[in-house]
Amino acid sequence: MPTEKLSLIVPEDLAGRRLDQALAHLCPQHSRSRLQDWIRHGYVKVDDKTLRQRDSVATGQSILIEAEFESRQTWEKEEIPLNIVHEDSSLIIIDKPAGLVVHPGAGNPRHTLLNALLYHYPQLEQVPRAGIVQRLDKDTSGLMVIALTPPAHTYLVQQLQQRKVKREYQAIVHGVMTAGGKVDAPIGRHHIQRKRMTVTEAGKPACTHYRVLTKFPSFTHVRCQLESGRTHQIRVHMAHIHYPIVGDPLYGGRKRLPKNCSTALREKIAQFPRQALFACQLGLAHPATGETLSFAIPLPDDFQSLLDALKNEAE
Repeated sequence: MPTEKLSLIVPEDLAGRRLDQALAHLCPQHSRSRLQDWIRHGYVKVDDKTLRQRDSVATGQSILIEAEFESRQTWEKEEIPLNIVHEDSSLIIIDKPAGLVVHPGAGNPRHTLLNALLYHYPQLEQVPRAGIVQRLDKDTSGLMVIALTPPAHTYLVQQLQQRKVKREYQAIVHGVMTAGGKVDAPIGRHHIQRKRMTVTEAGKPACTHYRVLTKFPSFTHVRCQLESGRTHQIRVHMAHIHYPIVGDPLYGGRKRLPKNCSTALREKIAQFPRQALFACQLGLAHPATGETLSFAIPLPDDFQSLLDALKNEAE
């Protein structure tokens, strides 16, 4: 099992700080919760003594960390193919297909992205959440970043929390937008329908920027950029401003078909199997080198086919 062994000296500027606070400054490659867990399990010694996380440290004290990373062996490995866009020793970038659940949960213990990652990268058993940094909904396709080491996972999660990861999406929505804009509205769990999210004052801050790419009769092709990353954020925000995403069963209501559209377009929209939402671009700083990385992928076939049908209708 992978281990971490570190020998540290408390500098003068951290004298008097709590042990967990001092370690957070000295070991930024690890999360605060991981360091606290190591303290609780006795993996951290200060001058050969075991301290509590709230105990203070003094200048010149020696801190020794000898810890094991928790194994995730309870998750099953499955030979599910992955579309790898980029790979190095710290991370991989994948193009997740529509229909693939990201993380096991109630009703989905297997056949998920996490199960696939453990098969292709066994070392991810020792990385939190098997390296998954952010999620995409089951029926949203596109780019995701996966950390291959615990320090890379901590770094990328921090980047995400600090809103330094650039995430752009494309969507096709009902209605004709006059211009782009911003939706700055908090999102939280619906108080009755617990599988739904909703705009609510009790929710967490959420901001989505959107701009118009192409206007069609009764529809708009838009590009969205996230500041925050709440569950179902783009889907909730677009529905909130009365431009729900085409094919969204949870927030779009019944499939709305324009009265004057052709039979071909009616059939295309009625048969579209998912929400028309696609994570097209991803930008981040590399956890090992700090280099700015940027990735972009072409539209998936089903999304492109729907766009083609809308263009044909407009012509």
